[in-house]
Amino acid sequence: MQITRRALGLLLGAACSPFLRAQDNSFWSLTYRPAPLPTFEITRGKLPSPIYDQAPVYVEMYWKAWELAFRNFHEPAPGSGFVSQFIDASFNQNIFLWDTCFMTMFTNYAHPLVPGIGSLDNFYAKQHEDGEICREIDRSTGRDLSAWVNESGKDLFSRHGTDWGAKGFAVSYIGREVPKPAPILTLDALSHPIAAWAELESLHLTGDMERLKRVYGPLVKYHRALKKYLLQGNGLYLSDWSSMDNSPRNDDLVGGGTAVDTSAEMVMFADQLAQIADLLGKKDEAAGYRSEARSLAQTINQKMWDPQRRFYFDLRVDGQRSRVKTVAAFWTLLAGVATPEQAHALAAELQNPKTFGRKHRVPTLSADEPGFNPNGGYWRGSVWAPTTTMVIRGLQRYRNDELAHAIADEHLRVISEVYGKTHTLWENYAPDTPRQGDPAKADFVGWSGIGPIAYFIEFAIGIKADALEDHIDWNISSPTRVGLERFRFGGKTVDLVCEAADGTGKRKLKVQSDSPLSLVVHWQGKQHRYDIAAGKALSATL
Repeated sequence: MQITRRALGLLLGAACSPFLRAQDNSFWSLTYRPAPLPTFEITRGKLPSPIYDQAPVYVEMYWKAWELAFRNFHEPAPGSGFVSQFIDASFNQNIFLWDTCFMTMFTNYAHPLVPGIGSLDNFYAKQHEDGEICREIDRSTGRDLSAWVNESGKDLFSRHGTDWGAKGFAVSYIGREVPKPAPILTLDALSHPIAAWAELESLHLTGDMERLKRVYGPLVKYHRALKKYLLQGNGLYLSDWSSMDNSPRNDDLVGGGTAVDTSAEMVMFADQLAQIADLLGKKDEAAGYRSEARSLAQTINQKMWDPQRRFYFDLRVDGQRSRVKTVAAFWTLLAGVATPEQAHALAAELQNPKTFGRKHRVPTLSADEPGFNPNGGYWRGSVWAPTTTMVIRGLQRYRNDELAHAIADEHLRVISEVYGKTHTLWENYAPDTPRQGDPAKADFVGWSGIGPIAYFIEFAIGIKADALEDHIDWNISSPTRVGLERFRFGGKTVDLVCEAADGTGKRKLKVQSDSPLSLVVHWQGKQHRYDIAAGKALSATL
């Protein structure tokens, strides 16, 4: 009988190390209970239903996004060891951690009617005993993609180096000891640690504190594993091609270069673990993670910020800054790394037509870089929903709501124009013309559901909810009839409708909820506050 490496680790860990106890990850003991998958035809009448007379194509595109999403809901395959129904990336036969995190950001709006945040349970269930989680797992077998498994037990290395199919490289740790034992996975497998961000985004819409208790242990273990293997001696974090497949930045990461996106994401990870620890009453742990986040942020600013070019850059293994400007720099906004002055400089680049302020923001490569592709070229200029979402949330963190709103509106306008021509949604889009990226997969929902669902609700309709506060902020900007019926958050269902202005310029507001909540409506520079009682319709004039 052959024993797996994970099983051996669990057996040894239970005997000799509290870090490896099975109870650190409750998902290891779960089994899937079969249940019918939701269908679009049956579920549509329960989903949030948008009203947006200003642009009916947005409503059409919203429902198309849900229709495509329902095609990608799956049950665990027998013997896979997966523990939850899930949405997959609409890319291949595997599930991807990065993709799944972003897909939860629109499926949250249909929680608990569809597989959404629970899709991450399958990654937690497949976590290795040392905390590693593979970014790509075979959907049919439940095994880590074989290319990302360190089957020979070498010290950390990248199998593909700078692009899929390229020559790999061994990682040289400079100024620190080589971590032992060797990792179970390759560097290609350990990109984009954003699961804690996805969990907190979900929490504020679903209010599911019980889930937060379950995921804290796996997230702590994952964070610890990434610190062990990805932390370079300069105090920053390693990456390779897997962060941005064919980006020209990748040459500067060879051999042990450190990446601004991975480093900023690790600031986020520590800060978000602190937020979760606070919510769970673990104050000492929260303080430790906050201290770590502050220290790492200082290191990023000291070493990755170029004061002459006023931008953040990756570092080569020799410590020299890369010369390639990519969207990776904007992770420093979401992570809260940038000072107000640095944030202002980054925002200026988003409005500079020579760099990132293209007709469709935000390209993944600056337009003044060699290799920029105005038709997309994948990570050489394409506009991707994940990175655009990161930029928007980062701007919101720095209270630059006007620019965040403008970029979201622009994305909706462009993808709706492409939808009008092609009647579908795409994996990515071109930065300089209203068309799909070249190359890009069609019918991609997938993360591309973020725009027609999440951006539509949050920016065009203007509804933003916080389940922890039982509160809705509604920023009405459309002068026509607008609203959202069957809006779900925090276990509540709410109808919100604002009629177009009558002959006197007044607007009728109608709200009904099955549970009490507070509502603030913003219209033409004025705020209107309401306490909504359960089961009682509110009718007011704006």
